[in-house]
Amino acid sequence: MIVVSNTSPITSLAAIGYLNLLHDIYGTIIIPVAVYEEMTGLGYSVPGTIEVQTLSWIEKRELKDRLLLKDLQKELHR
Repeated sequence: MIVVSNTSPITSLAAIGYLNLLHDIYGTIIIPVAVYEEMTGLGYSVPGTIEVQTLSWIEKRELKDRLLLKDLQKELHR
């Protein structure tokens, strides 16, 4: 199963010390580059910032299909 995460689950679980739940349940988690940049480019650390930079089971990937993104945005919770 491919699991793609936005910022909220990562920061929320990291804040309460349960980020590893994502790994325990799903294995590898993919985050879009935009999520990575949102978490690491603030100039200050938010919960999960260090983890997205260091944990091997959180993979940063570039979005390739912009048309698919538009279709998904119509159906997914934002």
